[in-house]
Amino acid sequence: MRLPTFFAVLFALLLPARAVTAAELVLIVNRDSGISSLSREQVSHLFLGRVKMLPSGARANVVEVEPLRAGFYRRLLGREIAEINAYWARLQFSGRTQPPSRVSDSASAIARVAEDLQAIAFVDTVPDDARARVVLRLGP
Repeated sequence: MRLPTFFAVLFALLLPARAVTAAELVLIVNRDSGISSLSREQVSHLFLGRVKMLPSGARANVVEVEPLRAGFYRRLLGREIAEINAYWARLQFSGRTQPPSRVSDSASAIARVAEDLQAIAFVDTVPDDARARVVLRLGP
């Protein structure tokens, strides 16, 4: 009788976690950056450090949200976070470039984008801040 209770509790705990990972991720930039949309390819190049400039010509300040990184790279590139970490480790070791800066939550990323015309970040909610603009949506 205890075993079914265990599975019911386990299922209840896993259900919310799955719902969180299924949420849409959105890429945001500062409203005054001059960027109205970006393609998946452009975002890939920016977040992998292959391109350092935004389409507006400004140097990109790429920001990652730590808890959302795995889901972001899985949706954008179909890669696991271990592969992305290994990729950045190779680039850092060779001295070619540094990985994106990281923040602890979506609110911090939205605040960074709102303050920096050159920032781009992914978040798990459409920002309420009028200074941020959604430029790409990555569905579940």
